[in-house]
Amino acid sequence: MRERDDEWTGLMRSAIAGDSAAYHRLLRAVTPVLRAAARRGLARAGQPVDQSEDIVQDILLAVHLKRHTWDVTAPFAPWLFAIARNKLIDALRRRGRRIFVDIDDFAETLPGEAPAETVSPSEVAAQLQTLPARQREVLQSIAVDSASIKDTAAKFSMSEGAVRVALHRGLTSLTAKLREN
Repeated sequence: MRERDDEWTGLMRSAIAGDSAAYHRLLRAVTPVLRAAARRGLARAGQPVDQSEDIVQDILLAVHLKRHTWDVTAPFAPWLFAIARNKLIDALRRRGRRIFVDIDDFAETLPGEAPAETVSPSEVAAQLQTLPARQREVLQSIAVDSASIKDTAAKFSMSEGAVRVALHRGLTSLTAKLREN
Protein backbone atom coordinates (compact mmCIF):
# COMPACT_ATOMS: atom_id res chain seq x y z
CA MET A 1 0.00 0.00 0.00
CA ARG A 2 2.78 2.41 0.95
CA GLU A 3 4.67 1.57 -2.24
CA ARG A 4 1.57 2.31 -4.31
CA ASP A 5 1.09 5.65 -2.57
CA ASP A 6 4.74 6.56 -3.08
CA GLU A 7 4.51 5.58 -6.76
CA TRP A 8 1.38 7.68 -7.26
CA THR A 9 2.96 10.64 -5.49
CA GLY A 10 6.07 10.40 -7.65
CA LEU A 11 4.02 10.15 -10.83
CA MET A 12 1.92 13.17 -9.88
CA ARG A 13 5.02 15.20 -9.06
CA SER A 14 6.42 14.33 -12.48
CA ALA A 15 3.09 15.18 -14.10
CA ILE A 16 2.99 18.57 -12.39
CA ALA A 17 6.52 19.17 -13.70
CA GLY A 18 5.25 18.57 -17.24
CA ASP A 19 5.78 14.84 -17.83
CA SER A 20 2.64 13.84 -19.75
CA ALA A 21 3.67 10.16 -19.89
CA ALA A 22 3.84 10.07 -16.08
CA TYR A 23 0.40 11.69 -15.94
CA HIS A 24 -1.06 9.02 -18.22
CA ARG A 25 0.58 6.25 -16.16
CA LEU A 26 -0.88 7.81 -13.01
CA LEU A 27 -4.38 7.97 -14.44
CA ARG A 28 -4.14 4.36 -15.62
CA ALA A 29 -2.94 3.28 -12.17
CA VAL A 30 -5.63 5.08 -10.14
CA THR A 31 -8.61 4.30 -12.38
CA PRO A 32 -9.15 0.66 -11.28
CA VAL A 33 -8.88 1.67 -7.61
CA LEU A 34 -11.37 4.51 -8.12
CA ARG A 35 -13.71 2.20 -10.03
CA ALA A 36 -13.70 -0.31 -7.16
CA ALA A 37 -14.32 2.43 -4.58
CA ALA A 38 -17.20 3.86 -6.66
CA ARG A 39 -18.79 0.42 -7.06
CA ARG A 40 -18.44 -0.25 -3.34
CA GLY A 41 -20.00 3.12 -2.46
CA LEU A 42 -22.91 2.64 -4.86
CA ALA A 43 -23.54 -0.89 -3.60
CA ARG A 44 -23.64 0.31 0.02
CA ALA A 45 -26.17 2.95 -1.00
CA GLY A 46 -28.32 0.36 -2.73
CA GLN A 47 -27.68 1.98 -6.10
CA PRO A 48 -26.88 0.17 -9.35
CA VAL A 49 -23.13 -0.28 -9.62
CA ASP A 50 -23.26 0.01 -13.40
CA GLN A 51 -23.26 3.79 -12.92
CA SER A 52 -19.82 3.72 -11.34
CA GLU A 53 -18.12 4.77 -14.60
CA ASP A 54 -19.87 8.15 -14.47
CA ILE A 55 -18.49 8.72 -10.98
CA VAL A 56 -15.00 7.60 -12.02
CA GLN A 57 -15.08 10.04 -14.94
CA ASP A 58 -16.22 12.84 -12.60
CA ILE A 59 -13.33 12.04 -10.26
CA LEU A 60 -10.75 11.96 -13.06
CA LEU A 61 -12.06 15.22 -14.48
CA ALA A 62 -11.88 16.87 -11.05
CA VAL A 63 -8.32 15.59 -10.59
CA HIS A 64 -7.38 17.03 -13.97
CA LEU A 65 -9.03 20.40 -13.34
CA LYS A 66 -7.78 20.76 -9.77
CA ARG A 67 -4.32 19.18 -10.06
CA HIS A 68 -2.74 22.59 -9.54
CA THR A 69 -4.21 22.64 -6.00
CA TRP A 70 -2.34 19.51 -4.92
CA ASP A 71 0.54 20.24 -2.56
CA VAL A 72 3.61 18.57 -4.09
CA THR A 73 5.10 18.07 -0.62
CA ALA A 74 2.08 16.01 0.48
CA PRO A 75 1.15 12.44 -0.41
CA PHE A 76 -1.13 12.17 -3.44
CA ALA A 77 -3.50 9.39 -2.31
CA PRO A 78 -5.28 11.31 0.50
CA TRP A 79 -5.92 14.21 -1.89
CA LEU A 80 -7.22 11.84 -4.56
CA PHE A 81 -9.49 9.93 -2.18
CA ALA A 82 -10.92 13.15 -0.74
CA ILE A 83 -11.98 14.09 -4.26
CA ALA A 84 -13.33 10.57 -4.84
CA ARG A 85 -15.35 10.63 -1.63
CA ASN A 86 -16.85 14.03 -2.47
CA LYS A 87 -17.72 13.00 -6.04
CA LEU A 88 -19.41 9.82 -4.76
CA ILE A 89 -21.45 11.84 -2.28
CA ASP A 90 -22.36 14.37 -4.99
CA ALA A 91 -23.53 11.56 -7.30
CA LEU A 92 -25.67 10.02 -4.56
CA ARG A 93 -27.17 13.40 -3.67
CA ARG A 94 -28.13 13.94 -7.30
CA ARG A 95 -30.00 10.66 -7.07
CA GLY A 96 -31.89 12.04 -4.07
CA ARG A 97 -30.51 9.66 -1.47
CA ARG A 98 -28.66 10.36 1.70
CA ILE A 99 -25.74 8.13 2.27
CA PHE A 100 -23.15 7.45 4.88
CA VAL A 101 -19.73 6.90 3.36
CA ASP A 102 -17.71 4.78 5.73
CA ILE A 103 -14.43 6.50 6.55
CA ASP A 104 -12.87 3.04 6.90
CA ASP A 105 -12.98 2.78 3.10
CA PHE A 106 -10.39 5.54 3.00
CA ALA A 107 -8.61 4.91 6.32
CA GLU A 108 -5.60 3.30 4.68
CA THR A 109 -4.94 6.43 2.66
CA LEU A 110 -5.45 9.02 5.37
CA PRO A 111 -2.29 10.41 6.91
CA GLY A 112 -1.51 9.39 10.46
CA GLU A 113 -2.31 11.64 13.34
CA ALA A 114 0.04 14.59 13.35
CA PRO A 115 1.43 15.65 16.67
CA ALA A 116 -0.59 18.55 17.98
CA GLU A 117 1.25 21.79 18.49
CA THR A 118 0.54 23.25 21.89
CA VAL A 119 0.84 26.82 22.97
CA SER A 120 1.15 27.69 26.63
CA PRO A 121 -1.63 29.77 28.22
CA SER A 122 0.92 32.43 29.15
CA GLU A 123 2.03 32.69 25.52
CA VAL A 124 -1.60 33.04 24.38
CA ALA A 125 -2.18 35.73 27.03
CA ALA A 126 0.96 37.58 25.92
CA GLN A 127 -0.14 37.43 22.28
CA LEU A 128 -3.65 38.60 23.19
CA GLN A 129 -2.09 41.75 24.65
CA THR A 130 -0.61 42.59 21.23
CA LEU A 131 -4.08 42.81 19.64
CA PRO A 132 -6.08 46.02 19.36
CA ALA A 133 -8.25 46.56 22.45
CA ARG A 134 -11.63 45.73 20.83
CA GLN A 135 -10.34 42.51 19.23
CA ARG A 136 -8.68 41.50 22.49
CA GLU A 137 -11.86 42.16 24.51
CA VAL A 138 -14.04 40.22 22.06
CA LEU A 139 -11.61 37.29 21.89
CA GLN A 140 -11.31 37.23 25.68
CA SER A 141 -15.08 37.27 26.10
CA ILE A 142 -15.87 34.57 23.53
CA ALA A 143 -12.84 32.30 23.41
CA VAL A 144 -11.63 32.51 26.99
CA ASP A 145 -14.75 33.35 29.02
CA SER A 146 -17.07 31.27 26.76
CA ALA A 147 -19.63 34.06 26.33
CA SER A 148 -21.95 33.94 23.34
CA ILE A 149 -21.76 36.40 20.47
CA LYS A 150 -25.07 37.86 21.58
CA ASP A 151 -23.87 38.35 25.18
CA THR A 152 -20.57 39.82 24.00
CA ALA A 153 -22.40 42.25 21.70
CA ALA A 154 -24.55 43.43 24.61
CA LYS A 155 -21.57 43.66 26.94
CA PHE A 156 -19.61 45.93 24.58
CA SER A 157 -22.60 47.76 23.01
CA MET A 158 -21.80 46.33 19.58
CA SER A 159 -23.90 44.66 16.91
CA GLU A 160 -23.55 40.88 16.63
CA GLY A 161 -22.08 41.37 13.15
CA ALA A 162 -19.42 43.71 14.52
CA VAL A 163 -18.57 41.14 17.20
CA ARG A 164 -18.17 38.44 14.53
CA VAL A 165 -15.91 40.70 12.49
CA ALA A 166 -13.76 41.58 15.53
CA LEU A 167 -13.60 37.90 16.50
CA HIS A 168 -12.56 36.83 13.02
CA ARG A 169 -9.94 39.58 12.71
CA GLY A 170 -8.60 38.85 16.18
CA LEU A 171 -8.33 35.11 15.53
CA THR A 172 -6.69 35.71 12.15
CA SER A 173 -4.17 38.10 13.65
CA LEU A 174 -3.50 35.86 16.66
CA THR A 175 -3.03 32.80 14.46
CA ALA A 176 -0.56 34.64 12.25
CA LYS A 177 1.41 35.84 15.27
CA LEU A 178 1.52 32.39 16.84
CA ARG A 179 2.73 30.82 13.58
CA GLU A 180 5.59 33.33 13.44
CA ASN A 181 6.88 32.12 16.80
